Amino acid sequence: MNTVVMKKDERKTILVIEDEPEVCNFASRVLELEGYNVLQAEDGDNGLRLVRQNDCALVLLDLWLPGRDGWAVLEEMKADPELCTIPVVIFTASAAIPQHQRALSMGAADYLIKPVSAVSLSKTVARVLNRT
Repeated sequence: MNTVVMKKDERKTILVIEDEPEVCNFASRVLELEGYNVLQAEDGDNGLRLVRQNDCALVLLDLWLPGRDGWAVLEEMKADPELCTIPVVIFTASAAIPQHQRALSMGAADYLIKPVSAVSLSKTVARVLNRT
């Protein structure tokens, strides 16, 4: 089996926008173990700042954030020509079907309901990145 070793700067960067430290650290650790470079933001404003400053391959976005919530972040990203092609995976505790449908209709690439397993998170991120 051939293993590809990537230098840190060759790894895809994923931004996790999540205000619960335990959840953010869990998602970050899972993604780092999969070989991604992970950035973290605890609110929507910092998330938008980081996504604009970095070459992000994907954003993992909680909907319920302090200040600017995930809905506003998703809307702003999809309206911005510089950011609109970055896939956004919603990462929320809300299993409500109308919210799921709204997120997808706004341009989210996928919708994960917390708590999520490491396997489900890894598979979803890999699937979304392979689509782009």
